[in-house]
Amino acid sequence: MKTPAPLSIGGREFRWGERTYVMGVINVTPDSFSGDGLGDDAEAAIAQGVRMAEDGADLIDVGGESTRPGFESVSVEEEIRRVVPVIEGLRRRIDIPLSIDTYKPAVARAALEAGASLLNDIHGFRADPAMARLAVEFAVPAIAMYNQRDRPFHDVIGNIMGGWQESLAIAREQGLPEERIILDPGFNFGWTPEQALEMLSRFDELRQAERPLLIGTSRKSTIGLVLGLPIGDRLEGTAATVAITIAYGADIVRVHDVREMARVARMADAIVRGWQRQEES
Repeated sequence: MKTPAPLSIGGREFRWGERTYVMGVINVTPDSFSGDGLGDDAEAAIAQGVRMAEDGADLIDVGGESTRPGFESVSVEEEIRRVVPVIEGLRRRIDIPLSIDTYKPAVARAALEAGASLLNDIHGFRADPAMARLAVEFAVPAIAMYNQRDRPFHDVIGNIMGGWQESLAIAREQGLPEERIILDPGFNFGWTPEQALEMLSRFDELRQAERPLLIGTSRKSTIGLVLGLPIGDRLEGTAATVAITIAYGADIVRVHDVREMARVARMADAIVRGWQRQEES
């Protein structure tokens, strides 16, 4: 299958197939499923982002509304109030690209104006096609996630591929070329645990989309169910899912524990993509 062409994000070139990129997660919410919600503490969120950059993050994804099952939506104004100071603060402190995790165009616009350079839409433009138009207006790439919530189930890979085609069609209608889209299969977004595990075991089949692939398994409930462990004790389970999906073709892994998962990614890349010994000077 064809390797997608390199993509510029925030002035940095991402060359797919050469190594795995690590996206750190910052939740500026009081109710994050992962137990890391920072509420209104913008300074704590900025400090967390700086640590992630130091620990090896290639991108940082900032979100102001929880998307856990049964989440309560917050107002556009509240979401903007949460994310904009963090994005502005991170933009002053670090030079890696920042992503805004939202499906609301007004929030996305405020985040892009504050310094974000990537859109991350958990509805893949289906909730509001204006998200794709914003990517065109600001000349930024976008992540289109497939969301299985409230959709009929037929087959794990078939559902994902069909949903992605819907997202890509919306993007084309709004003038956003496929070459500027990263795809995410939406691990744990509306899937049973068995279906979520099947997604990972068949992840290599998703490469037929011929777009960069992002996966976000970090600390999620399927890992907790398999291991019988609470949210704060799922590091090894997350590491297993990261290594497996890298072996099956993931290009970006979205994680909470950046230092540890960056090491997992480097080791997996050495096995999957090859490794060269660095000569001592």
